[in-house]
Amino acid sequence: MSGNGTTAGDDPLQTAVWRLRSRACWADAAALLPVGTAAAALQRTVLLVERCLYTEAGWEEAEDALRTAEALAHSDEERGAAACERGYLAYSATLHGVRDRADEARSALGRAAALIEPGGAGRALLDFRRGLIAENLTRSAQAARAAYRRAHAGATARPDPLLLSFTWRHLAGLALREGE
Repeated sequence: MSGNGTTAGDDPLQTAVWRLRSRACWADAAALLPVGTAAAALQRTVLLVERCLYTEAGWEEAEDALRTAEALAHSDEERGAAACERGYLAYSATLHGVRDRADEARSALGRAAALIEPGGAGRALLDFRRGLIAENLTRSAQAARAAYRRAHAGATARPDPLLLSFTWRHLAGLALREGE
């Protein structure tokens, strides 16, 4: 959801990754990343899971990247971020009817919530993804609204303009459907 490499002075590798990602060249962007570090493995996973969500393809490659990210994660923050990606991949598979992995999605995001500190760097994204599950899988508008509001507050505090655009859109969509 968030990206680096869009402002002057950023790492050239991150600039190239961001440009490829913004052009829907997820596999090409993932191929640029170095192998063997937890951060790069997680970033690679993010790219490949995003590809699955938008193209409904590449599930095995995303799953392999996720297993690598989970194996390389050593800190609670890294394990929490990997769990958040596992939840998002399971959510995407369920949403697209590839396989019902709704229980896995909820479980993985619950694990992520236990590992990522409130106010931590990945918490707003985690809350947003919990809102997606509440809205689209469990059909609970009240739970979705609460999660999106937490995500919006976190994205405002950190500032994450890309995530803010998503939280606004989903909060507005819920309000329209409920006639608020």
